[in-house]
Amino acid sequence: MCAKQDDAGAPPHHRPGTERDTGGADAFEVDEEVQHALDRLTLLINAAEALSSTLEVDQGLRRLCRTLIPGLADWCAVDLLDDHGRLRRLVVEHRDADMTSPGLDEGLLPPVEGSAASVARALLGVGPVLLTDFPPPRDEDDPMHRREKEIFERLAADTAVVVPLRARRQVLGVLTLARTRREARLTEDALSLVEDLAHRVALAVDNARLHAEAQHTAERLQRSLLPELPTEGPLEVAARYRPASATARVGGDWYDAFVLPDGAMTLIIGDIAGHDLRAAVMMSQTRNMLRGIACDRKEPPGKILARLDAAHHILYPHQTLTCIYALVERRGADEPWMLHYAVAGHPAPLLVTHDGETRFLTGGRSVMLGVEPEAHRPATTETLPPNSTVLLYTDGLVERREEDLDRGLARLRQHAAALAREPLTTFCDEILEGMAGGGSDDVALIAVRTAPPHAGPAVATP
Repeated sequence: MCAKQDDAGAPPHHRPGTERDTGGADAFEVDEEVQHALDRLTLLINAAEALSSTLEVDQGLRRLCRTLIPGLADWCAVDLLDDHGRLRRLVVEHRDADMTSPGLDEGLLPPVEGSAASVARALLGVGPVLLTDFPPPRDEDDPMHRREKEIFERLAADTAVVVPLRARRQVLGVLTLARTRREARLTEDALSLVEDLAHRVALAVDNARLHAEAQHTAERLQRSLLPELPTEGPLEVAARYRPASATARVGGDWYDAFVLPDGAMTLIIGDIAGHDLRAAVMMSQTRNMLRGIACDRKEPPGKILARLDAAHHILYPHQTLTCIYALVERRGADEPWMLHYAVAGHPAPLLVTHDGETRFLTGGRSVMLGVEPEAHRPATTETLPPNSTVLLYTDGLVERREEDLDRGLARLRQHAAALAREPLTTFCDEILEGMAGGGSDDVALIAVRTAPPHAGPAVATP
């Protein structure tokens, strides 16, 4: 009896089983909070990976939207302001791919000035805003609001969050997330997560735009440093340059061609080590230095390269480069064209006859410039058949990480042979397109084509 009385008078929290139940409930709540935090962190990490996987804005945003579906939304859209202040819908992704059409849902949007659409308000910095209903536009003259209402209805939005994309105190665009299922509605609890996500998206977009602007500026600088080619005379000259796709689109590859006072055509191609602004500036300075040496002294190509190496060693010690210096000339209309050339560590020129026969010109070789200033620089002479083409190029045209160099050189010969009778501009375009596609290095090439027999003056003329 006493024992029973003690049990009956025990405090409720000491009763068997009660403590385990309470502890289990607390553990469940803690586990739920931890899981919620982990889900949020995982979503943000996946979003960051999607945005950082590419520097192409459109591709990165599309990967982002596919990451957010269906965990955070059933469909999402990203709108960005272009350089003219117009709003353009870059991406619309739905959990059901058949629900959207890029041609219908993406593209330029109506003007947002004065519109009552939630997207227009977000561009003013309002947000994130949770939308639980989608009333029709009050003003009939509001195409942006009508466009927004149409997509919400067609994609069956039940709730949506519209949030501005801000970076560097500017609004770059708008992110829209929507749910179509009532059992998985967006609530106020999701606003902080969406705002954090929008901040990351805006930074990624801003960084991508800054990178594209730097690429564009660098490429314009690179192209501005390339020379104009001679256009008159019996020799036809064409050149092409393609910047690297995996760098800042600037590097040390260059070409040059000009006519000396005695009528000889000078052909030059070179490659400064490096893929940055410093390499591009050094390339321009080296090119101008070589021009001055060539115009001041009418010497064999080997001597010219030796003088360039000596000057380069004084001005830019420990900086290496490869180069070909060549002269094309003939002594009379009945005489053949002659190619005098010297090669300092550069890929060998390719000779292509009018009949499609090809061979590399392997004479006149020496080490690259900047290695041994006292090195002997030999030169050699090659007779050029009528209507033949000599191609000078940088290593980016033939080198690939995944293949042997000999294979790249063989591909170049095959392409050149097939294009032997094409116009020289077509020859260069097709060589560049067929050989340089997908390469990670910048590419420069220059080609000269000899005239038929008895054509033009005795020498190349300025």
